[in-house]
Amino acid sequence: MTTSISLSGRNILVTGASSGIGRGFALSLARAGANLVIGARRTALLEELKAEIEALGVQALAVAMDVADEASVIAAFDAAEARFGEVHSVVANAGITVPGRAVDLQVESFDQVMDVNLKGTFLTVREAARRMMAKDSASRAHGRIVIISSITAHHVTAHFGPYSATKAAVNQMGRVLARDWAAKGINVNMIEPGYMHTDLTEGLEDTSTGKALLARFARPRFMDTATLDLPLLWLCSDASAQVTGSVFTLDDGQSL
Repeated sequence: MTTSISLSGRNILVTGASSGIGRGFALSLARAGANLVIGARRTALLEELKAEIEALGVQALAVAMDVADEASVIAAFDAAEARFGEVHSVVANAGITVPGRAVDLQVESFDQVMDVNLKGTFLTVREAARRMMAKDSASRAHGRIVIISSITAHHVTAHFGPYSATKAAVNQMGRVLARDWAAKGINVNMIEPGYMHTDLTEGLEDTSTGKALLARFARPRFMDTATLDLPLLWLCSDASAQVTGSVFTLDDGQSL
């Protein structure tokens, strides 16, 4: 993708970077000139992505990262600072879903979705903000946090109760944190994608649930992940200096 937004010299951490939109985000940010810290639990996939990023002429660091584990999150930021000095932007993308009827859902599955999507997002952005606040005011003014939410935060989809709840929660949490951290020069914004072609939705279009979804959409199609690239680059750049606490619904009209 061609873009006029340059992130040269910026160090950006992306969680959930081993696949799906997280992987695409990392490559897009690298093409814009950013150095990347890529975090996920599947380290073999991260190493493959690291090689692709470095082939673009920027630096990359792959870190094993379980966002639901506070010690793992802290260790990832420690490694990032040891390599790059500081992290200017964070894309809190890690997330999972366990779709199914609520009456059949195991408590362990419910807890897992809450731990990764809600607690994991909180632990990630809190650690980012703590470290940004420790920097001088000039450096801190470049702090950008982008939380990846979902239109399921407000668009009702059957059998996605826990996942939808976490996405509604991170939207409101992000707005509160944007207010709390505004005076520190740290921006917090959310992107709500619609249904996209990713690992999580592989084969969904061919199921009865997927076909029912498509029938509801203004445009009966799933989105391409590249649609989010330019908005993400903008939110990670200084061009969005006066944008914080916003929720950007980017869904090809799916929630209309």
